[in-house]
Amino acid sequence: MIWLLTGLGLVLVIEGLALALAPSRIEEALEFLRDLGPARRRALGLITLAFGVAILWGLRAFGVGF
Repeated sequence: MIWLLTGLGLVLVIEGLALALAPSRIEEALEFLRDLGPARRRALGLITLAFGVAILWGLRAFGVGF
């Protein structure tokens, strides 16, 4: 459970930094995502998900964390 809260905390820190330091870039990123079709957004989400799982798997395989 603690690792889940740690991960959530890290996501919130990164998201908060992005919003605080570059709000106009966030607007540009949202516009870019809005211009993509649903299928491309879904593919981008799946690719991001796969990279995240690969990173977590790699950390676990090498005994880092968890």
